[in-house]
Amino acid sequence: MIRPAKTEEAAVLTQLSLESKGYWRYPKKYFDTWVAELTINVAYIKKNDVYVCQNNGLIAGYYAIIQLDKDLIVSGIRIEKGYWLEHMFVAPRYIGSGIGTKMFDHLRTKCETKGINKLKIIADPNARGFYEKMGCHYLEEFPSTIAGRTTPFLVLIT
Repeated sequence: MIRPAKTEEAAVLTQLSLESKGYWRYPKKYFDTWVAELTINVAYIKKNDVYVCQNNGLIAGYYAIIQLDKDLIVSGIRIEKGYWLEHMFVAPRYIGSGIGTKMFDHLRTKCETKGINKLKIIADPNARGFYEKMGCHYLEEFPSTIAGRTTPFLVLIT
């Protein structure tokens, strides 16, 4: 079941984000930067479209669509205004079980019903193949917030 996130789930979603990133065995020092980027709070849930996927009553994953009203400069690159998939995480024990595909199908339907015809994604390098499998188009590499690292920039056209 996929449903809107509840504000009281903010801490659970933050923990899920960190655990999901940890699945890829990144160096601990990366998490010093990522903890702020991956923290979900009550205000974030209230402001953005955040959805959780439950499996047997447990949160197995979540995603968040945000709308930027103006361009931003992050890590020396321009992030264009528009709609972005800011987070999509699956709990490690569910990676490979189809939860990500189920959430992405839900996300695609949400985009279509909300009139979002272009969703931009700066993905984890390990997730690029998943997004391409889901029909996203790879555009280029963007600098990461981690020095010396890049991340794939993709777009979903609905």
